[in-house]
Amino acid sequence: MGNEETVEEYIENLLVVFDKIVRIMKPTGNIVYNLGDKIIDGSSKLIPYQFALKALENFDLRLVNDITWVKSNPTPHQFSRRLVASTEPFFHFALNKDYYYDRSAFLPTSRKKRSKPSGKLGARYRDLIEESDLSEYQKKGAHRALDEVILEVHAGKIHSFRMKIRGIHAPAYGGQEGGRKMRMERYGFTIIRISGEALKRDVIETPVENLPGNGHPAIFPVAVVRELIRLLSPEGGKILDPYLGSGSTAVAALLEGRSAVGIDISKEYCIAAERRLNETAEMLRTPIQERLM
Repeated sequence: MGNEETVEEYIENLLVVFDKIVRIMKPTGNIVYNLGDKIIDGSSKLIPYQFALKALENFDLRLVNDITWVKSNPTPHQFSRRLVASTEPFFHFALNKDYYYDRSAFLPTSRKKRSKPSGKLGARYRDLIEESDLSEYQKKGAHRALDEVILEVHAGKIHSFRMKIRGIHAPAYGGQEGGRKMRMERYGFTIIRISGEALKRDVIETPVENLPGNGHPAIFPVAVVRELIRLLSPEGGKILDPYLGSGSTAVAALLEGRSAVGIDISKEYCIAAERRLNETAEMLRTPIQERLM
């Protein structure tokens, strides 16, 4: 695999392995597939996206997210007419809507604590309500709703809010009955409440990893895999990597309290991965004080 003469043949071979992965997945399991692109005759072939489309065409799956890995230290190249490639996609597939998912465990982030809301909170929206072409009845309703949401901010029930006013702001996205678009049409405004949790974006940014003494040409960052494992598997769950390589997935699974199965066509890589796993296990058994000495 990887030595095919055409892109089409390469994708077909990937799908043969993918079929076996789908076959053994738990109904609540998740599949994450990462592929790099290939440049042929100066043109990107969009291989990852060709594969994802074929996978959706050939299997009864849903594509939950296209997560982007941003490499903070990408490998430089000498091309003067192409930008340095610094991202790779991760396709998150699920067999059905009941896939395991723990969004709170993904990329823990902290939101700066909001200072006490000032008395001017919402003042700009009040001016915009008066400038709008809403009827007097609708304006009274908008001011009343604004009073209520400001009280929620002061009480700490929500972090902040946004208000959209008909004729002042762009129409709300979406059009389902009962949604924001309907409220703007019927009442002349809609309010978007923002909770205290920071946005969970479909982006992971880490440096490319380097392991001195490891002969694998493309060592995958353990930090990336740990984020995905926390997001998509329960503690004690089992992780499968059919392209074990340097063993990054198995190491990440061990660090996150999961078990792992790894497969690779290269015996040398398997041996190196096993050695890396043993070193990780030994580190976990060693008290932190000894590790720092």
